[in-house]
Amino acid sequence: MKPPADPTAFVFFNEIGIIEHLARTAAERVMPPGLSMAGFTVLNHMIRMGHVRRAPSRIAGALQVTKAAVTGTLKRLEAEGWVVVEADPADGRGKAVSVTPAGRAVRDAAVASLEPLFRELFSEVDEAELAALLPTLQKVRRLLDEARD
Repeated sequence: MKPPADPTAFVFFNEIGIIEHLARTAAERVMPPGLSMAGFTVLNHMIRMGHVRRAPSRIAGALQVTKAAVTGTLKRLEAEGWVVVEADPADGRGKAVSVTPAGRAVRDAAVASLEPLFRELFSEVDEAELAALLPTLQKVRRLLDEARD
């Protein structure tokens, strides 16, 4: 006997979860030396969002991880010279994170290292098909982002 079909929303998010896992594993294999996925995620967030300076707690909130996790990642990024963590000029008790030119360069190198993976994907899936999915995925992301605590 065939099991009942899962709800569409479950199947949708299950597929996204599997895709994320596969993509993360493939990306980890080609990251520049010294750059972890956690580090890439922080750099990518800062650059993609246009943040010149950001508090570690705000980064943690945006990435949905603990401040302790971000603090550890920032220490590794700072040791590589990819971010600067200094006293927040607006609040002397807090910290502020800035991406250095070297941090931008390593993030860009990481994105470039993914190009062969994208090229392989586009040999099987038309780029226009992926582009057509973006508005729906972006809408779902916005709705989930608005619904979080």
